[in-house]
Amino acid sequence: MQNVLRLDLVSHGMTEAMRKARFPVDEPLTEAGRRAVAACGRLHAARVITAPERRATETAALLGLMGDEDDRLRDLDAGAWRGGELLSVPKEDLYLWLTDPTYRGHGGESVIEVIERTGEWLADIAADGEPTIGVTHPSVIRAALLVALDAPAKSFWRIDVPPVCVTRLHYRGEWTVHFRS
Repeated sequence: MQNVLRLDLVSHGMTEAMRKARFPVDEPLTEAGRRAVAACGRLHAARVITAPERRATETAALLGLMGDEDDRLRDLDAGAWRGGELLSVPKEDLYLWLTDPTYRGHGGESVIEVIERTGEWLADIAADGEPTIGVTHPSVIRAALLVALDAPAKSFWRIDVPPVCVTRLHYRGEWTVHFRS
């Protein structure tokens, strides 16, 4: 029988962009975000990997987790919308972005591209076989859940990943979602 590999995906803490419904830039956590991360229990794994953005590395540091950065854990690139308010996007473009996983009208990255790079990262984690903590973004955690569940890309925006959330995946030949009690 194959051993079970554990992967904990941690969503970074609250940022000003999240609070104000803006597309993120590379920004720090808010004070409330830092407090929420500090109140989170400690996590342990053989390896820690973080997204390269400040909000992810700051979350990892506040959790006492030091590790390597992996660009595949970076946030969804919103292109020309980066730093702007969600409501400033024309309704037609916002509708396409939320319903068509191949949409790249903002000049950034499509949902499909995020799912593909996340899937590649998950395959590498499975092949390495070490218990891992990944500190990353809601978009990457959504993508990981779609890969684990073999769910369609159009389901991407139907998953709500709050700040400082821990999502556990197990691997034993296939990824599964594991809810802790």
